[in-house]
Order: sequence, then structure tokens, then C-alpha cells
Amino acid sequence: MNKDFQLDAHGEFLMQQYRERHDVYSRIEQTAFDILNNTLKRQGIYVTAIEHRVKEERSLMGKLELKGAKYHSLDDVTDIVGIRVITFYTDDVDKVAVVVKQIFNVDWDDSVDKRKQHSLDSFGYNSLHYICRLPQQVADPEEPLITNLRFEIQMRTALQHVWSTIEHDVGYKGAVKMPPEYRRQFNRLAGMIELIDDEFSRLRTTLTEYRRQMQQLVESGHLDEVSLNDDSFRSYLQTRPFDRLNQRIAAVNQAELFPTPIMPYLLVMQAIGMETLGDVQRLIDNYSDDAYSLAISQLATTDLDIVAETIGVMNLCCIYVLKQGKGRPGITFMFDILNGRKQENIVLAENILEQALTLPFMKGVPV
Repeated sequence: MNKDFQLDAHGEFLMQQYRERHDVYSRIEQTAFDILNNTLKRQGIYVTAIEHRVKEERSLMGKLELKGAKYHSLDDVTDIVGIRVITFYTDDVDKVAVVVKQIFNVDWDDSVDKRKQHSLDSFGYNSLHYICRLPQQVADPEEPLITNLRFEIQMRTALQHVWSTIEHDVGYKGAVKMPPEYRRQFNRLAGMIELIDDEFSRLRTTLTEYRRQMQQLVESGHLDEVSLNDDSFRSYLQTRPFDRLNQRIAAVNQAELFPTPIMPYLLVMQAIGMETLGDVQRLIDNYSDDAYSLAISQLATTDLDIVAETIGVMNLCCIYVLKQGKGRPGITFMFDILNGRKQENIVLAENILEQALTLPFMKGVPV
């Protein structure tokens, strides 16, 4: 008997039962976690964290000291095994709930959706609690309790999780009643957290739809209607717009093209004044031949048999900068964006300018 807690005979009996079943509870905890974690990964549902535990002895004793009379048997204590799934977004809570319903046997009579318990003008703890049993597929004839004992799965967002921790920390569930003026401030903050949770989910939905629209515009070829930004350029790159120029350049030395990220050139294109994907496409359409000539001047006297997939876009941007009359400073600025400011960028710009000056397109272009 633990001297820190005052348990009656019934409470002591439940504690003894808990100790005898502890190994079974541990098996349920690990099995439930493995099934849930593997299923979420397989279905591509990303969650922030999955916490799981068997209630510690002292924690259960404290619960029985306060509420022991309401539990006729240890089976009535449904949170001895607990799993908590934390997501970023409120709609992901519902996705996890669907998975839980599919893989576990849910006891609907004791399950609770805290989100639906608030009145229209109240705010507070929001979480979805399902009381579950393991499926019969994992039944063990030698230990029938494996699929008979219940466990709790809590599903909430990261903000709801933070709120729950704060709510507990400030003494909301403690013995001291919170004064009305503090209660009002508490409720206002709870409402703000709920609003933020909803707005984050709404923003994700809006951005997803925006990306879908951008991708449809890219696929339709209406590139002048598409602003040049991270999402649109990423979708545009899926069409492999620089492949033809890269292959022409690589053929000079029968070289292999080495995969290299092209996304960093988005900042270069924005810096030199391109505003839409139509501008990028015109860059390719109007300057590819000159970019090819510049690349040949760089590779013809070498025996390089591997070139980066950025060789096409790099030479296109160099040609564009030179034809705008920006000369060596313009090319240096371009490499400063890509590599950070360093002396080597000036040397690189000088070499490219020296090679470009031998080509026909530079006649009459100020340097």
C-alpha cells in the first residue's frame, strides 16, 4: 500500500488487478501503436507525433483515490493504455479518426468528441477520444485479454495539444476556482486558438487549390496568366522545359547530364525582371540558340563528359543579362544570387564575358 494515497479495499483490489495485467497492457500499447503508425504511413497521412504509454502506477492510484467508487471493475478504467495522435490541421484529425475506425473496434458508447460538447458561445478543450479494442486479427488464444481490454486514442491538433497543457498548468482542473475576470480572459484565448486552428486548415485548402489551378494553367500553355513564383515554377519544371537545350549542349562532348536542382534560378529570373512563366518560356524560345553557342564556347576545348542540368538555364540567363547591356556586373550579380557574394563570381563572370565577346550576338551590345 502506498502511503501517499488513501485507497479503500475496492481501490486496493483494482490496483492488484492492474499489477497482474501490466504485461498485457504493455502488449496492447505496443501492438496498437504499431498498427496505427504503420497504417497512417501506408496511407500517406502525416502527423506531428504519436505518443503512447501505459498509465503509471502512481497516476492510477491518484485517479482511484479521487474517483474509485465510479469504477465497478478495472475494465471501466479505459485510459490505462493511452495513445495520442497530434496533427497540424483540424481536418487531419478527422482523417486519423477514419483510420482508427477502420483498424480498431471502437466502443461508441464511451467515445467522446469534445469538439461537439461546447455551446455556441463557449470555447475550451477540443479533442476526439475513441475507446477501442484491438482487432481479432491479433487475438492470442493463450491471452484473451489482448483483444478484450479497452484502450483510449486521443486525436487533436498541435494547437489543441498546447492548449490542453496550458489549461492543466494554470490550474483549470485544480482545486482552486478561477476568478471570473481570469475565466473571461481564459475563454477569450481559447476562442483565439480555435480560430487559428480553423484558419490554418482553411489556408492549407486555399493554397492546395491555388497550386492545382497553377498546374492546370501550366499544362494548358496559358503561361502569361501564371505569375512567376515558387509554386508555379516548380510545376513548370515538371514539364522539363530546359531538356532540349541541355541535350543539345551535352551532345557537344557526348556528355552525361547530371541531375542538379534548377529551382535556385527562380531568384535569378525574378531579379532580372521576369514576372510570369510566359517570360520564362520566351527566354527559352528566343535565346536558346545563343545560349547553345555560348555553352559550346565553354565546352569545345574541354573533355568534360558530365555536365550539370543547370547548364542550359545558366547560359540562357547569361545571354539575357548580356543582351540587356548589364555586362560583367550583371553576370556577377547573377552568380552572387546563386552562390553568395564571393570573389570567384567576378572571375567567373569575366570568363563568360570573354567567351561571349567572340560570338556574333554580342556585336553592338554594350559591355
